[in-house]
Amino acid sequence: MHILVCIKQVPDTKIIKIDPKTNTLDRRGVPAILNPYDTHAVEEAVRLRARYGGKVSVLSMGPPQAVAAIKKCVEIGVDEGYLISDRAFAGADTLATSYALSRAIFKIMKEEPLDMVICGKMAIDGDTGQVGPGIARRLGIPPLTGVKKVEEVNEAGKQIIVHRKLEDGYEVLQSSLPCLLTVEKEINEVPYSSMPNMIRAARYRPTVWTVDDLGEVDRSQLGLKGSPTIVGKMFSPPKPEGGKRLEGKPDQQVSQLVEILMKEKRELLVKGGV
Repeated sequence: MHILVCIKQVPDTKIIKIDPKTNTLDRRGVPAILNPYDTHAVEEAVRLRARYGGKVSVLSMGPPQAVAAIKKCVEIGVDEGYLISDRAFAGADTLATSYALSRAIFKIMKEEPLDMVICGKMAIDGDTGQVGPGIARRLGIPPLTGVKKVEEVNEAGKQIIVHRKLEDGYEVLQSSLPCLLTVEKEINEVPYSSMPNMIRAARYRPTVWTVDDLGEVDRSQLGLKGSPTIVGKMFSPPKPEGGKRLEGKPDQQVSQLVEILMKEKRELLVKGGV
């Protein structure tokens, strides 16, 4: 069984800032990391290989430094890594990204057929969750989103059973293979990397392709040209203000609370023109 995981190198959003003049992410001095959701996607692929045998590959699109993210995947245990890196991909939104990745996947499939593609639920620098389903649509395979558990893979019958997360529980789905999964963080726990994997990762050099290496590609669907969405403005949300402390006995606090709520209600009615 051959599993391909699509990954992304992202800025660490815990310490990221927004440039107030340009309304864009200020990446200066911000370390780049493997997207956390993708870490769990890679770990799940490695676990499936342990259960059913086969091979795990990873694919990423990004600048040359994205090689570091692929090396991290090798530490987790993947077998092969691919990076598509070219100025033609710069500025891509989710639509253009899914197109570029799908062209690379088609190239990989010509060399070795795929049984499954796995993506993280979303990237923490965009939070759209659109790239995975977009890839599935372009490949013509079923997307299974929000997967929290892979119950069973029947290679002979080309079937997979998964648990898909819902707001009030989960649902059990059966799908044909090949298919694409987007996975939740709770699907597994990522352990520390083994020393042999860390040594292999330090020495590993992934396959790097430019747009010319992908074969027949519609360049109008790449990068900014192929991106119909534009970020008009970006800003940090205002910090929440501290709440008001109610003093006195319980009945006095209740009276104060009712007064506050009634005041807010009156203000809302005035704003609404009622």
